[in-house]
Amino acid sequence: MVSSSSPTPAAGRPLWWDHLPEQVANRPPLNRDLDTDVAIVGAGYTGLWTAHYLLERDPALSIAVIDAHHVGYGASGRNGGWCYDGFAAGPSRIEQQSDHATAVRWGAVLREAVDEVGRVAAEEGIDCNYSKAGSVEFLRNQGQLARARADAEEAHHYGWTAADTRVLTAQEACDIGRAADVLGGLWSANTAAIQPATLVHGLAVAVGSRGVQIFESTPATELGAGQVVTRGGTITAGMVVRATEGYTRNLPGLRRLLAPLYSLMIATEPIPDDLWNEIGLANRETFGDLRHLVVYGQRTADGRVAFGGRGAPYDYASRIRPNAGFPPEVFDAVHTALLEVFPQLREVPISHRWGGVLGVPRDWHPSVGIDSAGRLAYAGGYVGSGVTATNIAGRTLADLITGHQTELTSFPWVNRRQRHWPPEPLRWAGINTGLLVMQSADRVENQGDGPARRADLMWRIVKIGGSR
Repeated sequence: MVSSSSPTPAAGRPLWWDHLPEQVANRPPLNRDLDTDVAIVGAGYTGLWTAHYLLERDPALSIAVIDAHHVGYGASGRNGGWCYDGFAAGPSRIEQQSDHATAVRWGAVLREAVDEVGRVAAEEGIDCNYSKAGSVEFLRNQGQLARARADAEEAHHYGWTAADTRVLTAQEACDIGRAADVLGGLWSANTAAIQPATLVHGLAVAVGSRGVQIFESTPATELGAGQVVTRGGTITAGMVVRATEGYTRNLPGLRRLLAPLYSLMIATEPIPDDLWNEIGLANRETFGDLRHLVVYGQRTADGRVAFGGRGAPYDYASRIRPNAGFPPEVFDAVHTALLEVFPQLREVPISHRWGGVLGVPRDWHPSVGIDSAGRLAYAGGYVGSGVTATNIAGRTLADLITGHQTELTSFPWVNRRQRHWPPEPLRWAGINTGLLVMQSADRVENQGDGPARRADLMWRIVKIGGSR
């Protein structure tokens, strides 16, 4: 068996970056003062979707985008490539903040956004391997099966149909992918596999061709009312957009707004056709299971498995490791999880190991908002479910900035109150205790003891602690 701890030439570098067009070049940093209508801090999905839709609303706007590293350096160029109708705060939480009809409308927006990403990619000629083939969560113990039934029932209560999502029998799940120890599956039709890095770089090229100025290697040192200060110059703007997600902790006064938590990924070498015939996933369905510490995978367009998972420890004081620089044994846990789902892959070498940070709010609820008087807008806190949510955020920000009241600006994630995480050492102790609880809950459920109550208790603490 080849372990993920074996030396590889691409340790730390996302697989996705290997597939970028040769013409993608580093853009120069900002080296002068600049006046513009809109200044966007962060050249990931949120910032670039916002630029795209702003130009749709008003093509005459001047827009500048800066990034501390380069386009797609953060989660947008590192994620698992799931474009799906999920949201970190479920529909029941939307209903708690509004009403049932609003939660149903929000569900429709999530489903439609999956198609919107594909539409824009096709319209702009972005080859991001978009394939809307659906997803299957393999249910591998009684706890996961119980959660799947509850998830499907809740989805149907908020407007999803059985065609959108339903619980599969063991045979139906195995007809999609021959995973191990399958009791059933949770099917979602509204999921597309994508190549995340080519999507974000394609968006950058598209908005750049319309006059958006993008400056790389330009960290913001301070955000103020209509102003972004960098070492190379100061940008003065009618509106500043903070789109920094997990890297928000680097901005003055915002260290405790979003906790940077890690998700780690591995990719296999290309898999032979005969082994793919054993495994399945013939239509490039994305896959995972319903353990508490999330795992997620896809069959890539070039015939690999790209697979990731949560559970890496939170670093004290929200420190961020460059390229998620964890020792090999931390990635071995991700490899072990993959082999639990598909043991057929035990002899397939791992070619890439990488990771990145998620922006996690205290109550695990994304937010988008604007302070018109303060000339500052923002979006983020997607908790790893951002491929679709960023598209909705970009459209919502474009409406807010251009002063349009639309259905998107009416949802309760707009201008909601954001509470900061507690100071250290409470933050470090609380987050890592939560990770340990979820790990132990998965162990309990794998032993056949049914749903682990400790996980439900931990989620109640998170939601109450973040919203009071």
